[in-house]
Amino acid sequence: MKNSKNKLGAALLATFMILAGAAVTFAQDYSRIPNGQEVKKMKGIVIKRAGDSFTMGETMGGTPTMVLMTSATEVKSHKRGVFRGSKEYGATYVLRGLRVEVDGVGNADGQLVASKIRFDEQDLRTAQALMTTVDPVEADLRAKLKAQQEEQERLAGQLEETTAVANTARAEAAKAQEDAKKAQATADFANNRINGLDDFDTIKTVTVYFTTNSSLLNAKGKATIDEAAEWVKTQNTKGWVVAVVGYADTTGNTARNRSLSERRANSVIYYLVTAKKLQPQRLVQPFGYGQLEPVADNKTATGRAKNRRVEIKLMVNKGIAGTVQNPGQ
Repeated sequence: MKNSKNKLGAALLATFMILAGAAVTFAQDYSRIPNGQEVKKMKGIVIKRAGDSFTMGETMGGTPTMVLMTSATEVKSHKRGVFRGSKEYGATYVLRGLRVEVDGVGNADGQLVASKIRFDEQDLRTAQALMTTVDPVEADLRAKLKAQQEEQERLAGQLEETTAVANTARAEAAKAQEDAKKAQATADFANNRINGLDDFDTIKTVTVYFTTNSSLLNAKGKATIDEAAEWVKTQNTKGWVVAVVGYADTTGNTARNRSLSERRANSVIYYLVTAKKLQPQRLVQPFGYGQLEPVADNKTATGRAKNRRVEIKLMVNKGIAGTVQNPGQ
């Protein structure tokens, strides 16, 4: 049973992060680590990789952290049981979309200098699959942007030459100048499309509730999802993705509640994929917050009932949907 769940999770993870470099909207500012402060087991998702550094953020938001890798950084997989140890990897295996656990020390720039990086091998395979999905799309967009910028330079050059040769051709020069402005606006719009791949808007949040100590999706929960699915059929879903996040109340210990919240999220995902035919590539990496981030007071039965939930967030990627603003309009 556990093996089957792992395989299902791997299949879903293989199409996550939806052409956006990490998986969800992240703040532009970085979380600063005090100089000399030791950090243990900081967990998050690699949302951007550049040279010997990467940006790590939480799955569903929060301020990201800049992590630096050095020649002394130890990169390994997590241990798998008593008889199977961890496996060493090079720094190049730290990919966008990979869920990691980092130990390190803050530096004078507020960055985390990593001493150890750990991850699950299943998450590595997911991140590698993500590269084959995201990179070709980004390369195509960047190629179009380069062509548009070259066209703009060509038009600008023609305008300068025309002005130098015949100052009397003002009408023709004015037209060339307008063409150059349009080319710039087109290039800016293409650049905004690329930047928009990391920008999401939440369209709707659907909440499914569970009974105490249970991850079973009951009839009422299925009805809630069915109603939302019918509404989605009436919408333009271009660029849409679905983030599924599980929660628990404070009944039981913290570790058990986190596992329970993840199982609840997987129950909802299984129903979305099998019953509602949701394409796996529409899914963002699922997460279980356990008893963290309650929406009500856990001291009352009513409050605990509200906290035993799974939130289904319907989000649109601005870059894919083409909803970023065009400066020329």
